Amino acid sequence: MRPPLHSRPEPIALERWRDAPPEAVTFDYWDTLVCADGANSRRERKAAVASVLADAGVVVADDELEAALAAGGRRFDEQWHANRQYTGEEAGATLAANFGIDDRPTVEVVVTAYIRGGHGTSRRLTPGAGEALRTLHEAGVRLAIICDVGLTPSTVLRETLVHHDVLDLFSHWSFSDEVGVYKPDPVIFQHALDGLGVLDPSRAVHVGDLLRTDVAGALAMGMGAVRYAGVNDDAAVPVEGGPEAMAGDHAVLPDAVVHDHTTLPALLGVS
Repeated sequence: MRPPLHSRPEPIALERWRDAPPEAVTFDYWDTLVCADGANSRRERKAAVASVLADAGVVVADDELEAALAAGGRRFDEQWHANRQYTGEEAGATLAANFGIDDRPTVEVVVTAYIRGGHGTSRRLTPGAGEALRTLHEAGVRLAIICDVGLTPSTVLRETLVHHDVLDLFSHWSFSDEVGVYKPDPVIFQHALDGLGVLDPSRAVHVGDLLRTDVAGALAMGMGAVRYAGVNDDAAVPVEGGPEAMAGDHAVLPDAVVHDHTTLPALLGVS
């Protein structure tokens, strides 16, 4: 069990950033900037799809709809791990076809419900994220998002950032449904670095919650890597502000682990 936030010492800038903060910081989206809240998303998506199916006169038992939605989620997970794009539009169209819907207008309504029903402006930013983003932005650090888009497209994900008045703090966005690959593929990290105008990857830091995609991908590019564990703790023994070792196929050593975004600027030498 990690100690409560109030018992942790004030962060000290990492050695590599003590003399000069990074030029740019990139952030993962889900469970790094925005709380995924998977159970609520699944309920919202199910309710939205059920409503449009009923309006179309399509009778589907609750357990059949639940199974179809679960199948879409499993399909995405398989494709994500294989680094093959699988979108909410595809999943929604597959669901419609499975229930015998073939007329284009109805399919489009089902797909819209599918991709919008699982995400709304009610999604919360992770604690301290807005404050940290504003502090970094005001200090002149360029910001970008590197996001593995799930079954909700980037066009919808941006709406939450607009709702929380943080979208304009970013200079660039690298969403997988626009770039064409998922993390840890170097293409999506390079896309972000190019968009930010960063020539030396060591002058940039990526912040994300997942070891396999965020930390390993950033380190392979020569970027700094900070694992955010405030919502999803993707390691057995996190160490606040310091390194950690992971056993298994994805052993990685991030530069730091943080549980509270408000500690991030100081850790990167930004006062």
